[in-house]
Amino acid sequence: MSLREEGLQLFVDTASLAFDQFAKAPESRRSIRQFFAALEQPGAARAGEGSRLPVCAQLDVALAVDTSYDPSLAQLIEAFKGIEPMLEWRRRTKYDDSPSDNFADGHANAMIIGPGGLEERSDLWLGVTLMAPHVRYPDHDHAPEEVYLVLSEGEFRQGEENWFSPGIGGSFYNVPGIKHAMRSVDTPLFAFWALLAARPH
Repeated sequence: MSLREEGLQLFVDTASLAFDQFAKAPESRRSIRQFFAALEQPGAARAGEGSRLPVCAQLDVALAVDTSYDPSLAQLIEAFKGIEPMLEWRRRTKYDDSPSDNFADGHANAMIIGPGGLEERSDLWLGVTLMAPHVRYPDHDHAPEEVYLVLSEGEFRQGEENWFSPGIGGSFYNVPGIKHAMRSVDTPLFAFWALLAARPH
């Protein structure tokens, strides 16, 4: 059995604890249990160095959020800081006319585990989105179900419903195929997402 790099394993462990603590909805809890059970078996590690985009200058502010009230979030942020230099931050290149004009330079996504991530695999995706203040992400959808864990202020939308603010430590579930979006407010938006691409039967 292959072994996962120590820093990445620490991140997976802290993410598992944090998602488990904050994912409250029944569908979220089922998805997260299946997601992290699958992660017990490591995938193929990616070689090479990470790369940043200009918006990553917002990371220090985003990661300075007050998590003193909850150790699991503080540990998750510290573990993320340990792997962040290895991540390849990328822009979303396909979108409609729904995002804000400053979207292209105002956001970055990084795949942690999944296609193009630190661990290459197709059965699940674990990643993160960073947005500068006052940026609207485009409407988008995907076949895998998804659970978010939000570590900042920010607003989210599912389908045609009203925008909602999960708050720091907020978590919610996206059913497969639902249109959804997010937008930052006066501070950077920072959120993890876990997509279970190959849902067990």
